[in-house]
Amino acid sequence: MVNTKKLKGIMAENGISQAQMAKVLGITPKTFYAKMNKKIFDSDEIETMIKKLEIPTEHCMSIFFASKVT
Repeated sequence: MVNTKKLKGIMAENGISQAQMAKVLGITPKTFYAKMNKKIFDSDEIETMIKKLEIPTEHCMSIFFASKVT
């Protein structure tokens, strides 16, 4: 499960909106919002976001593979 709060925070720090990230991923904003609500992205999308947002390896597990998200 994706920790969307952390992901949104990192996106904000990088000045990237959800609509902009959707474009980077090659999906519509509506699809991106749906994936955020479900807290699920595929491995290619995760890899793209990690590269685009320059997320350090040590933070990836807590963002993209959280076992429980509150």
